[in-house]
Amino acid sequence: MLSVNLTRSSLKNKQSVIMRGQKDMFSGIVETTGKVTKITMVNGCQEVTIAHSADFQDLIVGDSIAVNGVCLTITTFTHNTFTVTAVPETLRCTNLNHIQTNDSVNLERSIQMGGRLGGHLVQGHVDDIGTILEMSPDNSNALLAKIHVPERLMRYIVQKGYITLDGMSMTVVETSPIWFSVTIIPHTQHASIAQHYHIGSAINIEVDILSKYIEKLLGVTRHATTSLH
Repeated sequence: MLSVNLTRSSLKNKQSVIMRGQKDMFSGIVETTGKVTKITMVNGCQEVTIAHSADFQDLIVGDSIAVNGVCLTITTFTHNTFTVTAVPETLRCTNLNHIQTNDSVNLERSIQMGGRLGGHLVQGHVDDIGTILEMSPDNSNALLAKIHVPERLMRYIVQKGYITLDGMSMTVVETSPIWFSVTIIPHTQHASIAQHYHIGSAINIEVDILSKYIEKLLGVTRHATTSLH
């Protein structure tokens, strides 16, 4: 017979481990920005060291963190820096391929079960890169940005729906066959790399994963219905 002795402390520790195991998604609410201090290419992979000023003392090796909306794994860290590795596929489809030393990047630690979800569920799996076509004042200190994306992604982008830009959860204002627009509020401009955006900026785009699931389920349903007939 197995005897188990669980103290309140051990239960808390076990819960912490379980919750860490679930920390593989994000909310699209940028916690802070970091500065790239070192970039090293190793066997086709890009090792990036990032300095930050936030209270990230809970980070451990193996944790997930979103860098410009890209889910990456922490390989080493100090009290004010951490290092992540971007593999060739990540470099091919994100703007991490273009970052340089001293560039700023958006940072968000992965969410924990039971925590608040301020934006929407973000995987950190970037679909493609978008390009800013226009930026203009939106009758206030806010900015209206028009962003071009590959046409194949536009079916997942709807007016008033969610979109993730460089890890930031945004609401779509308007759409066309090849572009969409968002409003960047003053707080977002101040607290993220959006303050550096300009016409031509390359932005990581992640569409709402729910739209992809719905599309696939509808396709399966249609195929099953056709097969029955």
